[in-house]
Amino acid sequence: MQEIIEKLLILQDRDRKLLRVTQELTHIGPERESLKAKAASTQSHLDASKHRVKQIESERKQRDLEIEAKKSQIEKYLNQQLQTRKNEEYKALTHEIEMAKEVIFKIEDAEIVLMEQAEAAQKEVARATVEAAAAKKLVDDQIGQLNEREQNLQKELAELTGSRAQLASAVDDSTRNRYERIFKSKGENVVVGVEHSACGGCHMKLPPQIVTSCRAQAELITCPNCGRILYFTRDMILTAAD
Repeated sequence: MQEIIEKLLILQDRDRKLLRVTQELTHIGPERESLKAKAASTQSHLDASKHRVKQIESERKQRDLEIEAKKSQIEKYLNQQLQTRKNEEYKALTHEIEMAKEVIFKIEDAEIVLMEQAEAAQKEVARATVEAAAAKKLVDDQIGQLNEREQNLQKELAELTGSRAQLASAVDDSTRNRYERIFKSKGENVVVGVEHSACGGCHMKLPPQIVTSCRAQAELITCPNCGRILYFTRDMILTAAD
């Protein structure tokens, strides 16, 4: 029976390694996507900053067109003043000219604000450009490391899977099936030792006859509480803990 326990312990160690490698591989995909999202976020901010610069420039051009239009109106009104001989029409045109000039002044004030906004936006583009470049380089490096790690893990997984099949075939079908059922339900601790007269898996105190049977090693013994496979070695402490 000791030989079967030893085979199961070796198989369990291999399954633990397989579980660790599989879990690591599972985490790599989401981690890679998270890194890509960080780089995309900084690039998105840069794109938004550039768009803001273009938007401000477009608004300034629109204001320039509005000023030119008002200047054309003023020129038109001045020409009409030269042609009119009616005092009321002259005054009305003068009023229109003053109104147009006021509009120009307001537009020019708005352009000053736009110029200040443009300067700030350009600085933000410069800052965002540096940030996006740094983020891309960092993410590219980290993704490269992740890809290399993934390749190594996949290679390790293939090797572990191959050797696991050999180890599993060395255990009789009945024992192997029992072991695999417990592994699925209890996790990686299937074959556990007896210490302080308690199960090494659920840590519940074992009946004396179970402990005695484990020491005898005449048959495969399972914990009556959790169903794990028990084993005993001479260096284990059998005295119940206080």
